[in-house]
Amino acid sequence: MITVAMSCAKGKIAPPFGRGQVLKTLSVALAQQEFMVGDIPGNTARVLDIARTAMAQGARVVVYPELTLTGYPPEDLLLRDSLTLRIDAALETLCAAQLPLYLVVGYPHRSGETMTNRMAVIFEGAIIGVYDKQHLPNYQVFDERRYFTPGDKTTVVSIEGFACGLTICEDIWFDQPGNDAKAAGAEVLLTINGSPYHMGRDAQRRQRVQAVAQNTGMPVVYVNHVYGQDELVFDGGSMAADAAGMQHNSPLFTGSLDIITLAKTDSGVRVTQGVKRPIMARLDEVYQALVRGLKDYVNRNGFPGVVLGLSGGIDSGLSLAIAVDALGKDRVHAVMMPFSYTSQMSVDDARAEAEALGVAYTELPISDIYHAGMATLAPVFKDLPPDVTEQNLQARIRGMLLMAISNKTGY
Repeated sequence: MITVAMSCAKGKIAPPFGRGQVLKTLSVALAQQEFMVGDIPGNTARVLDIARTAMAQGARVVVYPELTLTGYPPEDLLLRDSLTLRIDAALETLCAAQLPLYLVVGYPHRSGETMTNRMAVIFEGAIIGVYDKQHLPNYQVFDERRYFTPGDKTTVVSIEGFACGLTICEDIWFDQPGNDAKAAGAEVLLTINGSPYHMGRDAQRRQRVQAVAQNTGMPVVYVNHVYGQDELVFDGGSMAADAAGMQHNSPLFTGSLDIITLAKTDSGVRVTQGVKRPIMARLDEVYQALVRGLKDYVNRNGFPGVVLGLSGGIDSGLSLAIAVDALGKDRVHAVMMPFSYTSQMSVDDARAEAEALGVAYTELPISDIYHAGMATLAPVFKDLPPDVTEQNLQARIRGMLLMAISNKTGY
């Protein structure tokens, strides 16, 4: 049986931020790690493994991303009748471990016909606080109102004497959840996130988290997923800010387990330990997003590698570089498919690109297939002038050959 002991710290709001004597500290691990959508037992085991690693490094709290146990986005997995039993079993496992540190974990919670996007704080076998996401995004790639009901309650949990308010992802983009937590006595805001990448998103998140910390006077600890899931890429970029500004940034596009220190002083709570990483240059950011997205798409779907058409031009050359950086040269097969209009320079460049990156390389001329196709089509094309159709036939032949290699090899 899982016991739930809700704790909501009451009392004075922390005074305005300033330097002061350190009275107490709290080490918090930001678990910016991979979780597999749908693999609830695997994700649960990973939560415990990460927690034990963090504990060995001196952490007292581990904060995981949004919907940790299901992975994000779980989509129609949330409609399965068995989900509640599986989540309950996962929570039982986490509680049964009775780890002597605080786990801040996200999961879907069903009560009757209502499902909420929930986070819980677990300590030594008990759930000591829960919070349900209040602002549900339903734009662009988000469809949370299809599955969830918004929460309407503020939660503040006492963790080692630090009053911690809880929020989830979209909540951080609205003033009300943070202000309500502060009014309820919070000194720190813990926010778990499933925020996918788009260009410039890291800078936008930094600006918003910093603004919330400055406006509320509370440090904000923000933890995000890092993996590719179908068409989405979660870029990480977990962070911690206090009223003096940004104090920690986890790396983009790679897993990390960074530990920060919160210090309670006679003038408020501040972040005293963290690593300030610069904002990634725009082209680097886009390239790494492509690499991460391809890597996780291929690996999570069990493909042994990729096959791609290599023309010798810049587009396919860039695609080849992304594939090699994502998967390694041994899992990439480049295929040059020259036609009578293909220049020798293109063939030479394709060979040079494949040789430079060390990938498997094959040349499959398409002239014979093309002419056979045109002969077959001659009765239909009779008396019609050449046009883009002949060009498109070349492209379709190349696509057919790549499809055949993919079907035969599993690439």
